[in-house]
Amino acid sequence: MPVLTRLIPSPVVVDIGRGALDDLAGLLADQRISASGKLAVAISDGSGRALRERLAPALPGAHWYPVVDGTLDSAVKLADDIKGNRYDAVVGLGGGKIVDVAKYAAARVGLPLVAVATNLAHDGLCSPVATLDNDNGRGSYGVPIPIAVVIDLDIVRQAPPRYVRSGIGDAVSNISCVADWELAREVRGEKVDGLAAAMARQAGEAVLRHPGGIGDDGFLTVLAEGLVLTGISMSVAGDSRPASGACHEINHAFDLLYPRRAASHGEQVGLGACFAMHLRGAHEESRHMAAALRRHDLPVLPEEIGFTADEFVRAVEYAPQTRPGRFTILEHLNLSTDQIRDAYADYAEAIDS
Repeated sequence: MPVLTRLIPSPVVVDIGRGALDDLAGLLADQRISASGKLAVAISDGSGRALRERLAPALPGAHWYPVVDGTLDSAVKLADDIKGNRYDAVVGLGGGKIVDVAKYAAARVGLPLVAVATNLAHDGLCSPVATLDNDNGRGSYGVPIPIAVVIDLDIVRQAPPRYVRSGIGDAVSNISCVADWELAREVRGEKVDGLAAAMARQAGEAVLRHPGGIGDDGFLTVLAEGLVLTGISMSVAGDSRPASGACHEINHAFDLLYPRRAASHGEQVGLGACFAMHLRGAHEESRHMAAALRRHDLPVLPEEIGFTADEFVRAVEYAPQTRPGRFTILEHLNLSTDQIRDAYADYAEAIDS
């Protein structure tokens, strides 16, 4: 008998809205994630203190663990600290670094992870990956996706606007990532998971085409939903392919070549996505994407994040080395330095035409 359905790993609950944080204790109890309230809560050592003071009365059984940074060492230390305490779940309360540390620690001790995001900087809050700094730079570690995701729009608004803009760039880049995936299928016969591709692409399109801005609840909700759906799409696909293409290779190249000058993840992948769309001949789509990013005050030229055209060309040339085995428009075209330079000149002129 044919398999008529498949099980899709996803959170038990996704709660996005104003004041969502105030319902955290009730949500965990109602969903039987933690009826006892015995939780290990990972927080930042800075802004996390204010959130602890706010939540502690409602979570009397919680133990609070300050996390210093987003390193593998911090994640291992957190796992060691919570091991053997019979917690119901681990809660990662904070930005991407805190959530990723909590993800890894929860996986290491075999506990479910509740992701409580305080900003919308990237799509990692619901992904099956923990990105952590290590002795060799930065590594990606496979982990279960969160059992619950809570995003309080009131808390998100308190973060610097740059974090929201970064999330916009990351979400919109999905469109280019899926195009790269489909190119790999066409040229190399790589298997594309249609559901994962649809989820990632529609998440990006929803953010790209929404008329609102970062001050609107409606737009923030669509962005938060898009980032959650992108994380689930990676879980469906079994890797990061739906949300990692040429634009992310360019981002990694920026990080490796110019580690002290690199911009935010979302700023770099948004710029990379616009350029990658131009490289594949989708000039109208590239211009439309660039116009949308500019409307949200995101960069679409390297000069807007402090890099020269020559430095951008070097990053694009180096980019394929960051993900060996991944096939994108960069590997397909295999451009020389001069060809990249000419393509960038055409791109810069096209998006301003």
